[in-house]
Amino acid sequence: MKTLAKLYVCPTPIGNLEDITLRTIRTLEEVDYIAAEDTRHTIKLLNHLNIKKPLISLHEHNEAFKSKELIELITSGHDVALVSDAGMPGISDPGEKLIKQCIESEVEVVTLPGPSAFITALVNSGLDTSRFTFIGFLDRNNKTRKETIEALKARQETLIFYEAPHRIEKTISELFEILGDRKIVIARELTKKYEQYIRTSLRSLSEDFSMLEHRGEMVIILEGAIEEVEPEINKEAVEKRIKELLLQDLSTKEVAKQIAIEYKIKKNDAYALALGIK
Repeated sequence: MKTLAKLYVCPTPIGNLEDITLRTIRTLEEVDYIAAEDTRHTIKLLNHLNIKKPLISLHEHNEAFKSKELIELITSGHDVALVSDAGMPGISDPGEKLIKQCIESEVEVVTLPGPSAFITALVNSGLDTSRFTFIGFLDRNNKTRKETIEALKARQETLIFYEAPHRIEKTISELFEILGDRKIVIARELTKKYEQYIRTSLRSLSEDFSMLEHRGEMVIILEGAIEEVEPEINKEAVEKRIKELLLQDLSTKEVAKQIAIEYKIKKNDAYALALGIK
């Protein structure tokens, strides 16, 4: 007796076809239908694997209503595999709505592990991997995009973005303008013949884009904000120096400014100390 049908979320290679797992191949062979982001793209992968299955188109413009059709197929006893053009479905690709509706309809979802562009790029970036936030594609609306970047200004974890080649220069320029100079790694054509990693700074890249080929979807790995640590100061030494400066007939404001420079402390704190001594 056949068990209840399921939705199988199947990640596909992001470039190199050898990266597909044995379990994904077996699943694609065994399911009844395959829901694909672009059937023309998926048929090439299936031909490479010598797999023939009925394909159903599921993309960002039809996912809302196609999900219902796919759930009806599953509840009627047909196993369905979900694939995107590359990588993990649901991550900056169609799939999130279908998975959510399956869960709400009590249809079992089985997600297989596999290739993911941003994880691959992060691990190979050389930047902090202990904490990170995946942003994905920034909004195309100028105001919304800048507001999103502004909200990330104080985040100390590594930040990860996806970007298309024709928008990469604009995005890098805005990141530099709003976030300031930071380490950045650009990964493009991952796992393919012309795979490229560019490790530089936002300033350097925004001043010279010639180092970056404008082809292929790109992953941006960006250093998080660096926490400013208040330096420890020798209060006795500071107070002694304040007295010396006050003896030079400098105003309290002038003394505070000089102390702030010499001891790298906030002007307000320096002013309070100088005022107390005076």
